Amino acid sequence: MIRNSRQESIIQWLIGIGDLAVLNILFWCIVRVLDPLYTAAMMPKVRETILLLNFCYLFSLYFVPMKLHLSVVFIDKIVQRSFSFVTTFIFLFATCLIFLNSGNDLATFLIVYYLASLLIFSLWRVLVRVIVKAYRRKGYNAKNIIIIGAGKNGMELYNVIKNDLSYGFNVLGFFDDNTVLKDVLPNYLGTISQIEEFVKQNDIDEIYCTLPGANSEKISYLLNFAEKEMIRFFIVPDFYRDIKKSMALDMMESVPVLTIRNEPLQSSWNRFIKRTFDLAFSAVVMVLVFPFLYLIAGMFIKLSSKGPVLFKQKRTGLYGMEFECYKFRTMRINEDADMLQAVRDDPRTTTVGNFLRRTNLDEFPQFINVLKGEMSIVGPRPHMLKHTEQYSRLIDKYMIRHLVKPGITGWAQITGYRGETRTLEQMEGRVKRDVWYLENWSFFLDLKIIVVTIINMFRGETNAY
Repeated sequence: MIRNSRQESIIQWLIGIGDLAVLNILFWCIVRVLDPLYTAAMMPKVRETILLLNFCYLFSLYFVPMKLHLSVVFIDKIVQRSFSFVTTFIFLFATCLIFLNSGNDLATFLIVYYLASLLIFSLWRVLVRVIVKAYRRKGYNAKNIIIIGAGKNGMELYNVIKNDLSYGFNVLGFFDDNTVLKDVLPNYLGTISQIEEFVKQNDIDEIYCTLPGANSEKISYLLNFAEKEMIRFFIVPDFYRDIKKSMALDMMESVPVLTIRNEPLQSSWNRFIKRTFDLAFSAVVMVLVFPFLYLIAGMFIKLSSKGPVLFKQKRTGLYGMEFECYKFRTMRINEDADMLQAVRDDPRTTTVGNFLRRTNLDEFPQFINVLKGEMSIVGPRPHMLKHTEQYSRLIDKYMIRHLVKPGITGWAQITGYRGETRTLEQMEGRVKRDVWYLENWSFFLDLKIIVVTIINMFRGETNAY
């Protein structure tokens, strides 16, 4: 345990030294590139500036701690945390430099340094994570663990760990009172009563308990024993078999309460960030793009068939409320517009309508809905009222997708679930991805979806019709 802890401390120190090296080298490179503007202004205070830079890095770690050394960290989270860290760091650094009065061109320097740091620091952190995973995959810095309970949850945990050695776990074996498993498991270590003796004779870092909740007395005893031996103890709840998803723990005074769904957009701060971006992005589109698109698309729509340029349709929005969704009209006026989805080679679709659908240009009027607050740029696509009524009866979690504002584009749309849903399975796949988005929202996920959507606009999509 002590050996593993020391290795983790060394890894953290090395990462910290690497962080400082990246930020300091980048600082010097930018100063030299922008020379002579900044050399004259900043060089007289270079010692104070470098000292402040390194101090701001250490202080920023308090707000955005380093987590690259943990067993499970995903690349997108690393990039997200790197952006948060650099933003915090630059804010503190800029505040200090302003008090130092480091020249009149400080703003330009800080903007360049910030943008360069976002890119270089994120790449550095991702590279570090790849190196740490490769290091652990070779068997170094591995934690010795035992699993209590060789049931379905225990075996699934074991398979997850063994299938990815980069987590840095070395599973010594199982303890279970079912002695029949001795002939089935290749690493059966004994019954639960034999755990104490085994732990005292071996170097154990962590214990994972997968016993059912009915064994509460045994779990409580094992927990107390692990704490006396200074071993970290983890519990895999038995209801995981029915609810295989991340859950959030909250406290109601002294009573722990588990919620089965984490919703980042329940945070008022996250909603503020999302809404601010929606307004800023939509305003730019409505000023710079929409007027020209409306004139050109409107002319061709009018020439292709009779009817208005914009098509308005009642759709289901936030918390199931109805709203009028705007689109460029892509079909001839027909009585089935509110009843039937568009299908491949739909005879109702005009020639210009086919082009608008393939390129997603028909969705641009929905930026009006975004400005009105009825939609967001990214979110689950709003469905026709008939579909909401129909699928809410057939799919259990269908209405959950309405806990966030509908979007012009979404996670389901960029992962293969755009356009017509011919079967119930296709709609279930879309709903599953919509719920995943609701539970895993981040500002950077929104940016990723927008970028992929723009790429698909130029590349074309097979399901766009």
